[in-house]
Amino acid sequence: MDFTFSEEQLMIQQAARDFAQQELLPDVIERDDAQRFPAEQVKKMAELGFMGMMVDPKYGGSGLDTMSYVLVMEELSKIDASASVIVSVNNSLVCWGLETFGTEAQKEKYLTRLASGEILGAFCLSEPEAGSDATSQKTTAIDHGDHYILNGTKNWITNGNSADVYLVIAQTDAHKAHKGINALIVEKGMTGFEIGPKENKLGIRSSDTHSLIFNDVKVPKENRIAEDGFGFKFAMKTLAGGRIGIAAQALGIAAGAYELARKYSLVRKAFGTEISNHQAIAFKLADMHTQIEAARHLVYKAAWEKDQGMNYDISGAMAKLYASQVAMDTTVEAVQIHGGNGFVKDYHVERMMRDAKITQIYEGTSEIQKIVISRSILK
Repeated sequence: MDFTFSEEQLMIQQAARDFAQQELLPDVIERDDAQRFPAEQVKKMAELGFMGMMVDPKYGGSGLDTMSYVLVMEELSKIDASASVIVSVNNSLVCWGLETFGTEAQKEKYLTRLASGEILGAFCLSEPEAGSDATSQKTTAIDHGDHYILNGTKNWITNGNSADVYLVIAQTDAHKAHKGINALIVEKGMTGFEIGPKENKLGIRSSDTHSLIFNDVKVPKENRIAEDGFGFKFAMKTLAGGRIGIAAQALGIAAGAYELARKYSLVRKAFGTEISNHQAIAFKLADMHTQIEAARHLVYKAAWEKDQGMNYDISGAMAKLYASQVAMDTTVEAVQIHGGNGFVKDYHVERMMRDAKITQIYEGTSEIQKIVISRSILK
């Protein structure tokens, strides 16, 4: 593996870094506090090509590799994880799935607008009784010949109110268990489709998370992704790539918090000297830096394997498992290094600590990642 970046990758990384500093940082605290969706920032990220980074240019995307996507996710997440998860969902869970498994008609109708950022997408798998156990889908899509009738509820949907297109996983034939599940493209505004209240979350508060309710929603058969019964495999294959994006998000949160803590330690004085001169603080920073570098290598390795066309299931799971733990550990220590200042909003690290927790939960909890890893190594 060679993690020497090309000139193009370095330019993309710098563009994301500059955008995060200039466009995300100025009102990130206010948006978090008000739970305000970053609509203007999302529009500008679309203009930069960040909403369909890995999509073929013929479908309106940037045609970039996974490593470029990871670099962008890392830089955005150093400043605002709410903005980066919007990018992650649209890229990893929506655009990738449609480009990889969708029909040409579906790509022309939906993917081109999603990749360009004209519209936003959402991925709908979790339910009140089917979170980590994705096989236990209660949402149903009953076959009526040329269409499905969709009924049920989806929970914790990122971009829930802001999306225009929703990829919904639903059970068509319960007797076939996971082989009777389908993935359907649902449009906002379809009769019977309602958006539930906004969730009042611990972290990523300016990302809008909602429940979705489907009451006899008529979905054309042409909106089914791939063959009948492919929905569960579609969800699992899509989530495998999504883990890399969330691992990069966790890495970015950790790196951003570490840098704030390092800078703070160089100016904050206690007992007559900068606190960085005290071994208790210096050793914390040493541990944080080491763990972040280890996480970075796992994330980059997963991205590299995906770009090489290799199986990245286990590497993606390991990257997400480890990077999310590093994000939690690093942000907690960043708050500690800031002392009382770390407990207030103005210094950013308390928000990063709140944001870090979700990386251990969504797109497969840490426990699910351990299942994926253990099954692979014990085959």
